[in-house]
Parts: sequence; C-alpha cells; structure tokens
Amino acid sequence: MLFTRLLSCLLLLSLFIGSCQTDNEIPANPAVNLIPKPQSVSIGKDSFILNDKAAVILNSDNAELKKVADYMVSVLEPSTGFPLPVSSGTETKGGNIFLSLNADTTGGAEGYTLDVTKEKVTISASTVAGIFNGIQTLRQLLPAAIETRTVQKDISWTIPAVSIKDKPEYAFRGAMLDVARHFFDVAEVKRYIDLISAYKMNILHLHLADDQGWRIEIKSWPKLTEIGGSSEVDGGKGGFYTQEQYKEIVQYAAERYITIIPEIDMPGHTNAALASYPELNCNDTATKLYSGIDVGFSTFCTGKPITYKFIDDVFRELAAITPGPYIHIGGDESHATKKEDYIPFVSKVQPIVTKYGKKVIGWDEIALSTLQPGTIVQFWADEENSKEAVRQGAKVIMSPAKKAYMDMQYDSSSKFGLHWAAYIEVDTGYIWDPLTYVKGINKENIVGVEAPLWSETIDNIDEVEYLAFPRLPGYAEIGWSSASGRNWDEYKVRLASHAGRFKTMEIDYYPSSKVPWK
Repeated sequence: MLFTRLLSCLLLLSLFIGSCQTDNEIPANPAVNLIPKPQSVSIGKDSFILNDKAAVILNSDNAELKKVADYMVSVLEPSTGFPLPVSSGTETKGGNIFLSLNADTTGGAEGYTLDVTKEKVTISASTVAGIFNGIQTLRQLLPAAIETRTVQKDISWTIPAVSIKDKPEYAFRGAMLDVARHFFDVAEVKRYIDLISAYKMNILHLHLADDQGWRIEIKSWPKLTEIGGSSEVDGGKGGFYTQEQYKEIVQYAAERYITIIPEIDMPGHTNAALASYPELNCNDTATKLYSGIDVGFSTFCTGKPITYKFIDDVFRELAAITPGPYIHIGGDESHATKKEDYIPFVSKVQPIVTKYGKKVIGWDEIALSTLQPGTIVQFWADEENSKEAVRQGAKVIMSPAKKAYMDMQYDSSSKFGLHWAAYIEVDTGYIWDPLTYVKGINKENIVGVEAPLWSETIDNIDEVEYLAFPRLPGYAEIGWSSASGRNWDEYKVRLASHAGRFKTMEIDYYPSSKVPWK
C-alpha cells in the first residue's frame, strides 16, 4: 500500500499536474512551485550546486546576449558572493551556466528551454528575450536567499535537476500603474518593473495624465507639468517625469524585456490639462486643480482646432521618446462629453497617433467610434463595447475590473483600495479565463491580459506592493500559462511557497487567509 502511494506521488510530480501533499503542505522541490507554471517540466534525481568556481559561458558573442548575462550575474552575485565571469566560446566542462542562442523557433519570441543536470545549467532559446525568461525561472529554482543584496554565508546554492520547455500563452502580459492620481518617482517605477519582470510580465502601462495630475514633460506645452503636475489626490505635491527621466524608465524596462505603454487619457479625465491651459476649455477659462477622486466631470472642448493641435504636439513628443509600438488614448468615463462629440473626437485622435508610427490602444468605450485598422481595445467594464470592437476587427486586451483591477480591496477590512467593481480576494483574481470571460471574444481576438492598479488610495511603493501582491503572480500566470493546466487548489500551494521569496525581496504583500502560507 505504501509503495503504491509513493509511486502515485512520483508519477503526478513528474507530470507537474499536482502533488500528493495536502493543501497545507508545501512540496520541497522548487521545480514544483514555479510561477508562472511552465508548459512542461521533467524532474531529475540529482541537483546542480552553484559555487565560486562557476562561470557563465555564451555560445555567441552577441552583444545583447552579453547584456542579459551581465543582468543574470547582477542578480546572482550579491547574495552568493561568486564572481561568475562571463565569456563566449565552446567551453562545455561542468560547473558552469551556459546561455545558448539556437535556431529552434518552436518556443516563439519568448520561449526557452532550461536544463539542469548535476554537471551544468543550460538555458537555450531562439531569442535573447527567451533567455531572459529562462533566467527568471532559474531564480525561482534557487533558494529564496538568492534575492538578497548581501552575501549569504553557509547556504548551499542548490538547483534541482530539471528539464523545462516553456513558452507563453499570450504575447501581451501586462500591469498598469496609475502615476497620475498619486505620483511615483523613477526609483519606485523601476522597483515595480523589477517585480513584474520577475514573473515574466512584459508590459508596463503608465497612466500618465488624469484629473489630478499631469506627469510627463511636454516641452511645447510647459505649463502641463508646471501647473498640472503640481497636484495629486488629497492635495499632495504631485510631481512629474522629465523627458530624460521617462527615457531612463523606458530603457530600464527594455533591459528587462518590458515595453512601456504611455497613456494620456482623453477627452475626459483631463482636468490637470484644463487647469494648465484655459484655451482647452470651451469657455477659455482654466479650471481649478483637483485633488478628489470623482470621475466623469471633465472634458476637452472637442470642437476647437486648438484641442487637436495640443493632442498632436503631445503625441508627437511622446512618440519620439517611446520606442514601443503603442500609445494609449484612454477614452473611458468621459461622461461630460456628449456622445455626438465623443464619437468624432475618437475618430480624429486615432490618425494623430498613427501618424507618428504608433498603434492606438483605448479603453472599451472607444469602440463607440469607428476604429482604425490596428487599434486595440482594452476591455474593463462593457462587454458590448468590447464585442463591437471585435466586430470592427479590433483585438482586445482583457482587463475585467471585477477580476483584474488590483486597486480593488481584498475584502471589507483591507486597509487600501476601493470596492466599486468588487472585492477581489486572491482566489477571485486567479479563477477566471480570458477565453471564456466574454462570450463572443475568442482566442483569435485577444492579444493578452493586463492587471491595472489605480492609485486613489495609495501614495508610495510599499502600498503599491500591498495591493499587487500576492495577486500579481496570478495575473502573470493567467497571461503565461495554459488555462487547461491551471487550478486554484494547486496554484495556492505554489503561491504559498513564495512567501519566503516575497519577504526576502522585501515585498509588502497581503497575507491572504485564502493561501496556506509557509
């Protein structure tokens, strides 16, 4: 009887579809606890021990591959104290980490293979982005102490023998950070980039302008930051990014294979701009700065030519410092704009974006207008709008507020967040499938998943982390892993094993009672 149960455990473990432990037991092998869940995992008998003799060997002198190798060393060296020299060549001896670019494109643009034996570690992919994703998996296979920034003595840096073949379900896997309601400085945004990249997200959508603040320098309209950047919710001092600071954020994200999507919300959510330039108002009078959290009261004067000159200047400057393919035009909750004005406004704004070589993204309300080819609609509230976008041939980003809004409270006792959409506990945020959430929006219509985090109730990165974690790893998994392999009862055990990693990374996470933390 004992032999039969043991054999059953080993079989299930090797298939990586579960374990024979109860929900309150955490499997010891970190290969079982990876987030996002890989496409396939085979677990071996031995392990690789990283030591001070190890080197990083590249099969190519590709400059981008060298940068990623240096990134990996910057992650591993502080805690291990090992020098981990990087070189290119055909060296195959044991004890080293090998990063290998190959011609196998079955993993697509971001897939990878990770093989760990007693002798060596090999990460291979057809692209450097795939190598980067393999490195994120390798981090999770090491003890959680690998995430410390000081040398840890008396730790065996053991990596279980494993063979992983992995690639993402969706090409677009994002998080959104609202820096308009409360401002977050460059260091805080970089911190968030590091956290989302650790879970293989590849998009950071920055909500740069709203009623409460304008956060990006536009040199042709300097009062946007001088006046509009001087406020935030609850009357704080606000702030903004210079174009050089924004480019610094974009570069930092690119080095972690994250695309920045800037959003300038319009024609509503525009009070900070209206307070900065009176000519954007129909009465030519500047509004007062706003520090509340109500929505739907502001609008550009959509009939004035100066409005479109303003938008053209903003998108021209923003496109010049944004190498990614997208600009987000907002379009949500514009209740103060008459429908007969809103529809032509959206039609006029889309060509301004495309003129500067960017693709348009907008919240699902923009589907009320005629969408240009290539425009992407972000579903957050209205299923009919989103289905209309599909009927027009548009692709959809799935961000249902009732499931994916990380600013929603976990429950009625949560110290941060709102609950106008729902209370979203960790299980609620995980248990949904983008493919079945809206009838009529199918796999071919969906570009991916994004988890927005609005900042009405938070004003520092610790509070951002409290709302994002532990929900964010679940959204990362929804974007990366096949729905057929996802199961809450199994996932919560994997998530529980990340508690030590969260603590080591100094993530101020919410200790949900839904998760059997260890």
